[in-house]
Amino acid sequence: MDYAPHTEAEIQEMLKRVGAERLEDLFRHLPEEILNPEIALPEPMPEWAVLEALRRLAERNKPARKAFLGGGIRSHHVPPVVQALAGRGEFLTAYTPYQPEVSQGVLQATFEYQTMIAELTGLEVANASMYDGATALAEGVLLALRETGRMGVLVSQGVHPEYRAVLKAYLEAVGAELKVLPLEGGRTPSVPVPEGVGAVVGQNPNYLGALEDLAPLAEAAHRAGALFVAVADPLSLGVLKPPGAYGADIAVGDGQSLGLPMGYGGPHFGYLATKKAFVRQLPGRLVSETVDAEGRRGFILTLQAREQYIRRAKAKSNITTNAQLTALMGAMYLAALGPEGLKEVALRGVALAHRLYHLLLEVPGVEAFTPAPFFNEFALRLPKPPEAVRKALAARSLHAATPVPEEYGENLALFAATELHEEEDLLALRDALKEVLA
Repeated sequence: MDYAPHTEAEIQEMLKRVGAERLEDLFRHLPEEILNPEIALPEPMPEWAVLEALRRLAERNKPARKAFLGGGIRSHHVPPVVQALAGRGEFLTAYTPYQPEVSQGVLQATFEYQTMIAELTGLEVANASMYDGATALAEGVLLALRETGRMGVLVSQGVHPEYRAVLKAYLEAVGAELKVLPLEGGRTPSVPVPEGVGAVVGQNPNYLGALEDLAPLAEAAHRAGALFVAVADPLSLGVLKPPGAYGADIAVGDGQSLGLPMGYGGPHFGYLATKKAFVRQLPGRLVSETVDAEGRRGFILTLQAREQYIRRAKAKSNITTNAQLTALMGAMYLAALGPEGLKEVALRGVALAHRLYHLLLEVPGVEAFTPAPFFNEFALRLPKPPEAVRKALAARSLHAATPVPEEYGENLALFAATELHEEEDLLALRDALKEVLA
């Protein structure tokens, strides 16, 4: 059962509160033709016959091939063990429990999630999750501004434009100033950081898929007294240097690549990790390990004075309910694969993406956007408008060519490949793109 039904006594109490005697009274204002429409429903059928009827209906759907869409959300394998565990009643909630004495299992799982995120990012502490990558970035930047006491933010154009839009909205609310550092050749240049900047933001791999060397930018931020915030795909950290190793003070990102379905853009989860020195500025729930009066290991919510349900006016963030369930799914994925499994998945995606890149460059009119190395996603310049190309490919049951905003250049589209793709999938996309662009 995926929900908790109301009891008859609860229903009667609610009806009494609104002045109704029966449930039907709640719909009395609706016209009769809407309330009791003539619907040509078939006679009752046995279960096997219903399944067969649904199968015939499903055959009318246009078959969809594996997605090559880029832009930060990609098609990844969701291990059955993750789905099975996440569907258990012990985990099936978005909430972080308040009562540690009755919630040790969920709290321990959350503690394990925090530990794995800290290990992946090379930082010391991670919270229990944020809503998504964009809000994680916004909260990470606000953390940096609180810590430095400054109100200026310098963000690379290589950061996802949707992340930057959310960040802009958050900063406007607190009166902070946002400046964008333009890309050069598809990558972020290292420049002197202006006075008054409290947070500098870079992304690796960046929005266009290129791998960035963000260490010089992190050093420039530190010389100016600012904190450096790194946006990173957690799957890439199975093979790439962690943000903490190249000078990041704060690491954020979206957890979709850790075994979560694309889901039309959500729900996913955001992760946020930082140094222990900044833990009192960290937003959201934080689970820690302790011992009880008898010396037994236990888990509790810690440093709760940071949170809005304790001191609303002085809270570090207004987040309460987070993405607990999807974050635990990410932890289950990491635990199921382990470090070597994560590395294997990441490297397979890298190999397939580079194979796809070279295949698509065989198509007449298609050009590389930048010679920079990439992870599992890349940008190409097309001879036709990307949106028209995307629709034409979709008509052929291929989902690819995510249009890139014109701020990056004309007729750019993103393509991605992951561990789910096979050689025949790559060839099918190449051949379809040839037809569309002919």
